[in-house]
Amino acid sequence: MSTKNIIAKYRNCFVTLCAAAFVLTASAVTHADEVITMYKQTYCGCCEKWAEHVRKAGFEVTVVNMYDLAPFNERFGIPQHVASCHTAKLGSYYIVGHVPAADIFKLLDEKPNVRGLAVPGMLVGTPGMEVPGRAAAKYDSVLFTYTGETTVYVSH
Repeated sequence: MSTKNIIAKYRNCFVTLCAAAFVLTASAVTHADEVITMYKQTYCGCCEKWAEHVRKAGFEVTVVNMYDLAPFNERFGIPQHVASCHTAKLGSYYIVGHVPAADIFKLLDEKPNVRGLAVPGMLVGTPGMEVPGRAAAKYDSVLFTYTGETTVYVSH
């Protein structure tokens, strides 16, 4: 391979990497002014860790402590089968459980016609549920509709 071809190959790789970094950064900047209001059980520490995860991604987070989250979820149409220890409101969407910030950015960029995005349960390795020395569980972020139907959105 000639020197000219090698330089062209590395230049193309560099341009591709720069473009990917720009797209990820642009998504974060575009949604940096988004405010997440997180409703959580008063003494739940993993919820605070999730809030820190999304803050680091650039979101502003307001925390509302509640004694019982179930009536809130019922009032706003959050299906029981996607419930977790906290429910967050972001624009017209509900974010339930330990959803990675990258999945939230994807949701905001794609704007699907759904009620929200959830990581049901409290799985080890999800943002805020990391346990040193334990491998992360495989899990899915799922979209949920107004009628409670779910679809896998991102697999981790």
